[in-house]
Amino acid sequence: MNLLNSDDFWQFACQLYSEGDMQARLLDYQNQQGKNVNLCLLLYYLDSLNLAISQAQLNKLAQSISELDQHVLQPLRAARGYLKANQTEIADYAAIRKDLLIAELKLEKQQQGMLITTINSFALTPCSTPNNTSLYL
Repeated sequence: MNLLNSDDFWQFACQLYSEGDMQARLLDYQNQQGKNVNLCLLLYYLDSLNLAISQAQLNKLAQSISELDQHVLQPLRAARGYLKANQTEIADYAAIRKDLLIAELKLEKQQQGMLITTINSFALTPCSTPNNTSLYL
């Protein structure tokens, strides 16, 4: 099995995220169900490659990114939300928002790299009709 490439995954994720209502759907998974968008994107990626993972592998993937998500990305999103709600009182809000979005995007890419590193340690199962996303959602 060839190892998965983080740059290929990043390109796939950016393309998928921009299609139709995918952004809204993924953000609903995140905000309503507490799901991780990057993990969802990885599962869609694996589906597109006809590769299936087990529940145990899914659990290991989630665990591999949980600290970064909990200690960095979630607080960053909360800070952006607070700033947005109070933007009339924040001097230079637009520039601060832009900088935070750039930082968040870099961290999202870092998290995707962590997922690829983890999944490359697994034996993946070829499957003509994988449904990894339903395993998570």
